[in-house]
Amino acid sequence: MERFLIKGGHKLKGEVTVSGAKNVAMKVVLAGLLTDKTIVVRNIPNISSVLGTIDIVKPLGVKADVDENHTMTIRGDGIKSYTVPFELGGLYRTATMVIGPLLARFGKARVPNPGGCRIGRRPIDRHIEGLKSMGAVITYEDGYFYARTDGLHGTNYTFRQNTHTGTETLILAAVLANGETILENAAQEPEIDDLIKLLNLMGARIRRRKRTIIISGVKCLSGAEFEIMPDRNEVVTFALATIASGGDVIVRGTQREYLKSFLQKLDDAGAGWEPISSNKTRFYFTKRLLPTNVQTDVYPGFMTDWQAPWVILMTQANGISQVHETIYEDRFGYVEQLQKMGAKIEFFSPNVKNPLNTYNFNWSDREKGSCHAVRIYGPQKLHNALLEVTDLRAGASLLISSIIAQGESVVEGIEHIDRGYERIEQKLKKLGADIVRIND
Repeated sequence: MERFLIKGGHKLKGEVTVSGAKNVAMKVVLAGLLTDKTIVVRNIPNISSVLGTIDIVKPLGVKADVDENHTMTIRGDGIKSYTVPFELGGLYRTATMVIGPLLARFGKARVPNPGGCRIGRRPIDRHIEGLKSMGAVITYEDGYFYARTDGLHGTNYTFRQNTHTGTETLILAAVLANGETILENAAQEPEIDDLIKLLNLMGARIRRRKRTIIISGVKCLSGAEFEIMPDRNEVVTFALATIASGGDVIVRGTQREYLKSFLQKLDDAGAGWEPISSNKTRFYFTKRLLPTNVQTDVYPGFMTDWQAPWVILMTQANGISQVHETIYEDRFGYVEQLQKMGAKIEFFSPNVKNPLNTYNFNWSDREKGSCHAVRIYGPQKLHNALLEVTDLRAGASLLISSIIAQGESVVEGIEHIDRGYERIEQKLKKLGADIVRIND
């Protein structure tokens, strides 16, 4: 079992380059199911989520490899199977996204119920309903989704609630479907548009009008060369680690047009940031951090992935802050770990007049009596602790809390962190953090 040992109390300083976006890299692997031609994708992060997605498509016959230069070569000319092995599909939520491409290639698919980080139920009913509207017949039995079709066709489908992965699932299904598909209330995340750019380079016909995506099906797709966008979640991680530690760091790979809600909250908190160039931004600590109120939202709002590290920052603010989570029904599992470090955080239930319109998760999935918001009292001096990671973004947040805490902390469960950050300890070391990966 691997773990991190972190001696806190060091200010982060220097310059760091973020990797390619995890939430694009995982999905471009699936593009190999749509063509017999070669796809070359640059700026691929060498992380377990990407390697795991490759493991999902390899048994189907897709060849995919990532070299030392972070370039992935994908070729789908050897596709021979429509069944994703159970032990693989249950690990990553990209598993159900192969249903559409497999239906296009074979007219059938057999895919296990997907897994991923433990951050709520992550319902896939929005994916399945959309595929059914395109002519798929889908049943569920013994942990598998069984899908078949005489041919996928275009549809006009409206998502009841925002779904990032659901939008991508239907895009991947619609590019080779017969006719035109119109997706209403589609997710707007820039990572989705990056996937669309690749598919259009391959010959797909996809266009967006805000929350409407129109896909005109084509007979076949070709190969392409493409470079994926930088990971904006990694930008936020290093920015908040820097400010919370009292440091001063330049982050290369910042696309500020996709970070507007985050940068606005930094302004609200009195934190320091300034543009250095088109893709470089300086983040730094100012003399005093102010408390803030944050409500997570779909893009272009404040990302749910940012709320855990933001809570860490607010433990150092002067006053009482609030964070209200509206995307997942259970994403405060890390709070208990912070409380072990001396953080003063309490749960509460916000006064929400219309929860069905406010919350993006299925309201019926919540546990009765559960709270979806926290108050953070600051500033608090955090101390060392033995910490257990429960999901990817919470894991990155516990790294931040360990960096600013006094004493040596131990962070276990770091396989969750490795899902989305490529050797993050090496980047943190270069910035001055005292962090070591050990293997017991």
